[in-house]
Amino acid sequence: MVNTPHVPERTCIGCRGKAPRAQLLRLTLTDSGELAVDARAVMLGRGAWIHPDPECVDLAERRRAFARALHTSGSPDVARVRDWISLHRAGRGRAHTPSPTGDGTTDSKGG
Repeated sequence: MVNTPHVPERTCIGCRGKAPRAQLLRLTLTDSGELAVDARAVMLGRGAWIHPDPECVDLAERRRAFARALHTSGSPDVARVRDWISLHRAGRGRAHTPSPTGDGTTDSKGG
């Protein structure tokens, strides 16, 4: 019998799709009631999970899912979440961009 490891799943409050916890972003409320990104998923308190995708943020905002998931009145300001997503998506894009061929100084003989 094959033993498969358990992978915790969470539900995105935007698209309502299930995904492994590592693929979602945890959101919490600060003591002052502002929405905060908990990228390491270690902050105390109630959390909500969302895909780090602007479309899921839009869906969650339209459905008023932030307030419902975090048990708060009113809709929190999602500007911090949008900023975090745009910043990390831009950084991820640069990190995985392949370099053009032939721009290195090493030839086939290692010199």
